[in-house]
Amino acid sequence: MRLLRSLDQLDRARPRTVTVGAFDGLHRGHLVLLRTLVRVAAAAGAVPTVVAFDPHPDAVLRGASPALLCDPEERLERLATTGVGETVLEPFDRALAATPAARFLERLGAGAGLLAVVMTPESAFGRGREGTPETVARIGRELGFRVVPVPPLRSGGAPISSGRIRAAIAAGKLAEARRWLGRPAAVTGLVVAGANRGRSLGFPTANLAFDAPVCLPPDGIYAVGAAWRDASGAPRYAGGVASLGVRPTFGPGERTLEVHLFEVDEPLYGTRLRVEFLRRQRGERRFGDPAALVRQMERDAARARVIVAAVR
Repeated sequence: MRLLRSLDQLDRARPRTVTVGAFDGLHRGHLVLLRTLVRVAAAAGAVPTVVAFDPHPDAVLRGASPALLCDPEERLERLATTGVGETVLEPFDRALAATPAARFLERLGAGAGLLAVVMTPESAFGRGREGTPETVARIGRELGFRVVPVPPLRSGGAPISSGRIRAAIAAGKLAEARRWLGRPAAVTGLVVAGANRGRSLGFPTANLAFDAPVCLPPDGIYAVGAAWRDASGAPRYAGGVASLGVRPTFGPGERTLEVHLFEVDEPLYGTRLRVEFLRRQRGERRFGDPAALVRQMERDAARARVIVAAVR
């Protein structure tokens, strides 16, 4: 997959089919849209092209990005597996938000190489979201491209959407989120130094820091899987048990995610770690002394091993 950092880098004369969106999480609904994009492009001998945005449009329009379902790097990695030929990561700012839909379509190649725009009924882009499927189809009739409609993938009577998945994760409905994502809910963060309290208790942990708001489930203890690349660049995966919360046994603190990985001894400081939430085991509790906490941690770890083996 070819990655472009601006629509200005597009060869407007090259035949292409296009879809536009944030594509946060790249969930099953997105995949239906992208399969249609690739199929239509193949039939026309065109390049299937995705236009996504950085930052998320809400960061500009509403002053804050939503809690992300995947980080930008993972989004690109997943897009690269779908058969998409080009992804344009267009910088999103106030000027782009104010661009008329017709002008935005010209930048995509309308009147030149643009053959089709693949859209769901909820899709819209351009100034005030004026570029609805109906408006884009009208412009297409004038400029020689068509709109390919894609019905949304539905579950439980409603379309699968990034917002719906965020709500499920925040409510602790991990099975629903997994069904809609097509994989476990996960976050990616940078491993940073902590207080080494877990190591002193016999459970060394990787403490995660995040570049942007991420979508986390309720506080508690979780069986998890974790993926990263080692010093040689080779992919690694391990099961583990994670604590998400404020560590009440040691007094109130900031909300943190700490992950104890099974059979992993090397330090991971500075590593980007992707943590999959497989199952919530219990809520966060305050223990009377460290010894009681350690006994519970041993039970949590033993149960997590069973869950990881069964779920993963």
